[in-house]
Amino acid sequence: MSASRVLVTGGNRYIGLELVRQLAQAGHNVTVVNSHVIALPAGVRRLHADRRIAGEFQAVLAPHRDSFDVVFDNTAFTLDDLDPMLDMFRGRVQQYVFTSSTAVYRRSFVQPMLETFRTHDAADDDPRKSYGVNKVRCEQRLRDQFQQHGLATTCLRVSHTLGPRSPLVTRDPIFFARLEQGRPIFLPGEGLSFLSLVHIADVASLMVSLIGHPRAAGQVYNVTGTEVTSIAGAVHFMALAVGVAANVVFVPLDSARRQQPPLVHWGEAIMGGGIYSVDKALRDLDWQPRFGIQSGYADSYEWFKAEGRDLYEYDFSRDDEMLAGLP
Repeated sequence: MSASRVLVTGGNRYIGLELVRQLAQAGHNVTVVNSHVIALPAGVRRLHADRRIAGEFQAVLAPHRDSFDVVFDNTAFTLDDLDPMLDMFRGRVQQYVFTSSTAVYRRSFVQPMLETFRTHDAADDDPRKSYGVNKVRCEQRLRDQFQQHGLATTCLRVSHTLGPRSPLVTRDPIFFARLEQGRPIFLPGEGLSFLSLVHIADVASLMVSLIGHPRAAGQVYNVTGTEVTSIAGAVHFMALAVGVAANVVFVPLDSARRQQPPLVHWGEAIMGGGIYSVDKALRDLDWQPRFGIQSGYADSYEWFKAEGRDLYEYDFSRDDEMLAGLP
């Protein structure tokens, strides 16, 4: 694979930073556009722009619109985010890769879910579905770009992630902290809902495999691991990584549904889980997940133990309130 000139939106943490590192390691010429300064691999160029400020991305990127072969857009959530980028780079880049989400799917009686399964109606204005619906709208816009303008777009429906450098304490970090301190972990119901999980390094390696790949043009791919576990299983594997037994407290579903914020960040805990097929990605791309669920959590904890623990603030006040209310 020859070196490409690559633009990454975001790129300062989690999947985006892992992508930047793997792109640089593969010898690509990488530019990052984001609003946060962070240490980047040698040779990576950074452009400062905050996408939340109207017009700022366009102003910063316009002078460089002919400088890239591939765009990895990790930070577009709505058409207002996406459309200015398409206006700038249509006809100028060879590939446009969009980070979508498995949140686009409607609930299904059939598992595993394929890329052809039903997604939310783009006209659905239910605020509870807004994240997934907006991703659907972006996917549809990108499909139109491919069909009408020949832009080689690829949409990646990423499942729940695990791994180092979580941007949110409510993911791996809060669980590791509770396990280290012997604190209880409250799970809705009996924790049996299924989770599809993927390590951020495996997401990034799939992204890198897309560069110059003709089969990826105009395609949508589920991006998740090849293993599935339950919510209770995920806690079990995190406890194995820490080297302790988890003190799990099961909370009746009717009570768990009233908790705000939710007891755990996985919506499946109270809504039921989904399983997503990655057969298409395994067939089309030169990609294979490196991490299973147990090895993925072990890797995540090694980072947490070495350098991540003190990067977060932990609030256990609700834990103590719930414990006090138990019979």
